[in-house]
Amino acid sequence: MRSFLNRAQPFALVVLRVALAAVLIAHGKAKIFGGMAAHKHFVASLGMPGWLGYFSAGTEFFGGILLLVGLITRFAGLAVTFEMLVAIVRVHLKNGLTGDHGYEFALMVGVAAFVLIFFGAGPISMDWLLGGSREPK
Repeated sequence: MRSFLNRAQPFALVVLRVALAAVLIAHGKAKIFGGMAAHKHFVASLGMPGWLGYFSAGTEFFGGILLLVGLITRFAGLAVTFEMLVAIVRVHLKNGLTGDHGYEFALMVGVAAFVLIFFGAGPISMDWLLGGSREPK
């Protein structure tokens, strides 16, 4: 059984990347294609420059696309992890883990992205095809 599970690890990384990418692309798309003005206003209401809204929306949408195909996965994972950390601290922390608008969702998205920083995209990815993630064992 252990042998099978070890051989299935590349598939597990694909499942993680695809699920995370779906969530990120959906959230980023809503901001970029129709809600950018509201998102910039929201970011500004948090005491940050409104133009940072472009970075957060872009991280979600374009970072999600990068994770989906497994291209510069570790960088995309780092960007998403940082964005979720900011979202937790600046928006959700005051609501608790499971309260209304709590931080449980942002926490899980951030943790999934964090895992990809260390594991990379795996062999079923553009990173692997381009030779960027082949590290000796």
